Amino acid sequence: MTTTSKLVDLRELTQEKLNRFVVEQGQPAFRSRQLLPWLYKPGLITFQDMTDLAKDFRSLLGERARISSLEPSMVEISRDGAVKFAFCLEDGHAIESVLIPEEDRNTLCISSQAGCAMGCSFCLTGRMGFRRNLRVAEIVNQVCAARNWMLAHKMPPLTNLVFMGMGEPLANIDHVLDAISLFTEQRGLDFSNRRITVSTCGLVPQMLRLGEETDVNLAISLHAADDPTRSRLMPVNQRYPLAMLIDAARRYRQKRRKRVMFEYTLLSGINDSETDAKALAKLLREVRCKINLLAVNPVGNSNYTSPSMEGILRFQEILRNQGYTVFIRQSRGSDISAACGQLAGRTEACTILPAVNTLPS
Repeated sequence: MTTTSKLVDLRELTQEKLNRFVVEQGQPAFRSRQLLPWLYKPGLITFQDMTDLAKDFRSLLGERARISSLEPSMVEISRDGAVKFAFCLEDGHAIESVLIPEEDRNTLCISSQAGCAMGCSFCLTGRMGFRRNLRVAEIVNQVCAARNWMLAHKMPPLTNLVFMGMGEPLANIDHVLDAISLFTEQRGLDFSNRRITVSTCGLVPQMLRLGEETDVNLAISLHAADDPTRSRLMPVNQRYPLAMLIDAARRYRQKRRKRVMFEYTLLSGINDSETDAKALAKLLREVRCKINLLAVNPVGNSNYTSPSMEGILRFQEILRNQGYTVFIRQSRGSDISAACGQLAGRTEACTILPAVNTLPS
């Protein structure tokens, strides 16, 4: 009897890799194009359900492959409609995803790592430390699980995906790129590139690679306009300081009319003054961009507090007067610890393993 660990998880494979797998099984390559859509049909699919595949091929798949899935171990619904899913992975680690329903879209915020090594001081996930990168299937299965839950609750379909959950996506770039390939594959999950956003704290080489290999949107977590403040908030700035990061953002390859999104969390008394706003305007002058302002969310015993709405609006006004498009992002799901910076893999059914704090090379 074949153990699960020895079976090839077909949700790990892009169309190209699935093609190679099928050929290695002695099958014609076109079988992979027949097989891929079955892997992402909603609901529970078995190989015997795949009636357009030859019976002997279905039997062979049953012996050599599997289709993994994730089932939420916990679902919490916020007063504002946000939905947090907690998932236990096969090795006992825990991750979380957040569904954000809006009138014109349904966005899923997905995780790319269990924990995070970046150590940003205002982020609860960063305080967890790094446990491991997620496999391709573990990234993709968050979307499949949320989609199944939405179908069961008769909700409109998912429209947008954002890599803004647990972890630094570009520290797991190989698996993130393969997941994006499956998200945008017409025979896979069939999302548009323009509906997918990858957020990074600023891993410059990987950021440039993302621009070369995909057409998805880029969001950069900035949070300060000078190196001393940013290094205090975000240790990654010591490796990739602002001059290097902004130069990479300026050179980032993107389609015409697309702009880089800079995320800026406002921390009272730290980065929210008029001087900070003017410094930010000067810093981003040569980058085709837009700016998202966020009020910091409560995180454990953190001493960080948000400016008043009056202060946030004043910060926005200064940037707008400098010609920038500036949004104020409304926090969603804070009452269930589902807002930005609050995800921490809190799943009692999972065994949480010791964490480490090391930045990737």
